[in-house]
Amino acid sequence: MATEAASSTPSRTWMSALNTRYHRAALGVFAFIVVAHWAEHIAQAIQVYVLGWPLPQARGVLGLPFPWLVTSEWMHYGYALLMLIGLLTLRRGFTGRARVWWNVSLGIQVWHHFEHLLLLLQAMTGDHLLGRPVPTSIIQLLVPRMELHLFYNTIVTIPMVVAMILHRRPSRAERALMVCTCAAPVAATAAAAAAA
Repeated sequence: MATEAASSTPSRTWMSALNTRYHRAALGVFAFIVVAHWAEHIAQAIQVYVLGWPLPQARGVLGLPFPWLVTSEWMHYGYALLMLIGLLTLRRGFTGRARVWWNVSLGIQVWHHFEHLLLLLQAMTGDHLLGRPVPTSIIQLLVPRMELHLFYNTIVTIPMVVAMILHRRPSRAERALMVCTCAAPVAATAAAAAAA
């Protein structure tokens, strides 16, 4: 009885719903947020490398009217945390190959989150890594910040998108294990062939 009560807590019910009947919608919202953020990094790189803008003026699309978005370590950390939470929360809905690719994205995001936490702590304390004049992440010691965060967002987004494509087109065995409605309908000919 106690186990029954514990398993039906609101947070468990909410998490279960996000990975079952609302999984497809939740993935759509999450993918939109992730791809929009990635597009901001791409826009910033285009502003620097194609349009020749100086880095301080290259702030992506939203950063032009809202410059604090680019300079706020809290905002960057908040996004990294949101992405980590999204990857963890929606993970249970994946099976098979899609789950493997989702886990790759999650693993990379764990590191990306750590780097943003390091940057945030430096911004809050004023103590910068190796006495640098600005908050600096570990890999930023080797790669400039703009390029590094474009790279991070790319290597998190690509396996996430692969996972979502595989999730929509599961194998027969993966489809049998799915608890959500994300899989694309099986074509009538494939269903007839499978039934034969």
